[in-house]
Amino acid sequence: MNLELVEQAAAWRGRLESCRAKGQQVGLVPTMGALHGGHMSLIRRAASECDVVTLTDYVNPLQFGAGEDLAGYPRDLERDCRLAGEAGAAIVFAPIPQEMWPQPPATTVSVAGELTDVLEGSSRPGHFAGVTTIVAKLFSLAGPCVAYFGEKDYQQLAVVRRMVEDLSMPVEIVVCPTVRDTDGLAMSSRNAYLTAAEREAAPHLFYALLAGKRAVEDEGIDEPALVEKAMAESLAGQPAFTLDYAAVAEPATLRTPDRVTSEVRLLMAARIGRARLIDNIAATPPPANPD
Repeated sequence: MNLELVEQAAAWRGRLESCRAKGQQVGLVPTMGALHGGHMSLIRRAASECDVVTLTDYVNPLQFGAGEDLAGYPRDLERDCRLAGEAGAAIVFAPIPQEMWPQPPATTVSVAGELTDVLEGSSRPGHFAGVTTIVAKLFSLAGPCVAYFGEKDYQQLAVVRRMVEDLSMPVEIVVCPTVRDTDGLAMSSRNAYLTAAEREAAPHLFYALLAGKRAVEDEGIDEPALVEKAMAESLAGQPAFTLDYAAVAEPATLRTPDRVTSEVRLLMAARIGRARLIDNIAATPPPANPD
């Protein structure tokens, strides 16, 4: 299959409309490029379930705050296109910023409230408004489709799902598991920032999440604060890391539960060198003992 590179928004919209007119189901994989194994798994999943797969390759300036890594974010479109084609994508939409935003947007799309006020929303003000604005625009251009997202950016996934639900967008969201290297580190484009020594230490973020999972599942700890303490203390043994947050949250709302009585999502973010890494896993408490 020959990969088609499209750089104009109107042309991409027309191309996908043409696919649907032929009765083809469109699978969409939104990315900021710098493809890795996690992206590849999304493309392969989409290719197994849809007739035509399109990938977006666009570094969205709206979701970067002051002092963040917009200028230095890794970019290699030629490599991305090769990998996307190998995984099963047929169309790559890679617009230049002026094509997406010919003038600074006066309109933003944002999800208000608890989903965006906590965790990443607290650490990166304005980030999620940038995410939902660009995703809403991509969904508007793409039209009815099946969109594939990974669980690694769990809060982003929850925010996008809420936006789609609230606005009745003709998009089906498919959630795919986090893809990890053999040592447990979640694959991320920002892993490219890690030095050799930092890369060796980086999996300890995942190990800290596992410490929280053991606290819930093996030790039966049901106080969120104690589970968060277990995660933070585990990471504290790694001086290369600076912890941003360690949180226990209800999967759908991201609220901190009073007690861990059902499945929760454990989430962490920490800085190591130039990289800010995020990760999450699920934890389910053991069944309550019958009286």
